[in-house]
Amino acid sequence: MKRLMLVAASVAMLAGMAGVAQAGDVVAGQAKYATCVGCHGAAGQGQAIFPKVAGKDTEYLVGVLGQYRAGEQVGPNAAMMWPHAMNLSDEDIADVAAYINSLE
Repeated sequence: MKRLMLVAASVAMLAGMAGVAQAGDVVAGQAKYATCVGCHGAAGQGQAIFPKVAGKDTEYLVGVLGQYRAGEQVGPNAAMMWPHAMNLSDEDIADVAAYINSLE
């Protein structure tokens, strides 16, 4: 029983730490967003075939950027996103997501 409680406490602690790591730094994200401007616009408003990203939920953005990084087909423009996402770290993704979420 003690062992089970110790495992449960460890899992809870790690889950809490993961949430902190995913918080993201808006200022760092702004600098990293510079490569996104050409397609998604300076204010994340989207343009032509590129979708609006401003104000999207941070968790959604972290998830979709992770999918792009993994080379998954997310939508019709996935192949265009793969090269941009493939070198992003988890921290980079969290930062960019935090910045994009702050745009609206």
